[in-house]
Amino acid sequence: MSVPVFSVIIPTYSRPVELSRCLMALAQLDYSRDRFEVIVVDDGSDPPPDSVVAPFQTQLNLTLIRQPNSGPAQARNTGAAVAKGMFLAFTDDDCTPAADWLTQLEAHFTVMPDRLIGGKTNNALPDNACATTSQLIIDLVYAYYNANPQQARFFASNNFAVSAEQFRAMGGFNPTFFASEDREFCDRWLDQGYSMLYAPDVQINHAHPLTLRRFWQQHFNYGRGAYRFYQHRSPASARQTSPDFYLRLLTYPLVQTTSTHSKLILFALLVFSQVASTGGLLGERFYQSSSRLKQVNQT
Repeated sequence: MSVPVFSVIIPTYSRPVELSRCLMALAQLDYSRDRFEVIVVDDGSDPPPDSVVAPFQTQLNLTLIRQPNSGPAQARNTGAAVAKGMFLAFTDDDCTPAADWLTQLEAHFTVMPDRLIGGKTNNALPDNACATTSQLIIDLVYAYYNANPQQARFFASNNFAVSAEQFRAMGGFNPTFFASEDREFCDRWLDQGYSMLYAPDVQINHAHPLTLRRFWQQHFNYGRGAYRFYQHRSPASARQTSPDFYLRLLTYPLVQTTSTHSKLILFALLVFSQVASTGGLLGERFYQSSSRLKQVNQT
């Protein structure tokens, strides 16, 4: 078999219904089956997703790998380690790529093979207020960091692609990150002098149903990941976020949304998310400080 153009890498953890939808979407891509492989990395699901993956073995060049529960960053690295494709395309198990996802990616890589390319994420659950709020945050982050598509600065790891050779030379994702590993990778990528391209024609739909409790936990974890990012970031990235960004964040639902949800509800959820993120950041800071103090007392 010839070397595939793409290796699609999907970390998964105990979301069999979502994983099945993702694989179904990949089976319906308008891209030749012999030009891409799919690698599903099970991050310690119980039960494992064998029965979910099995029906797609005849439709896709599909490999299932298992690892002990270690988080999505390590799962993506595990998939990348065995990938045969020239380019690695990352998505998540709760995402469904558009039919032309790989076609559009190939068109961009043909012109700029050394770029990190990130696409657009659409909210597949517009009736879920928490999912809508999370999408608003992503939309603003992309509008802020990727205002110039040719000089993009951040992509979420559920929709980006990169040369396999460059990814491995970079050392992959930092496996100590349980959230914000994409932010850290993009920061490290730019620090190495590489470029990023935002390609909104490379699209996926993201279906992440969120209750208020899960919404809180999601953004609390983002805060924990943010604290680790601030410890690892390069000197250049320290200048990337201005106070104006946070002002725009608070007002964004009031001026941008076309959602059917009340703007007041979305604003309240956005404030709620930032409280959760701040709590996660402070909690991670306290946890790390306590761990260091414990190590000092044991020496």
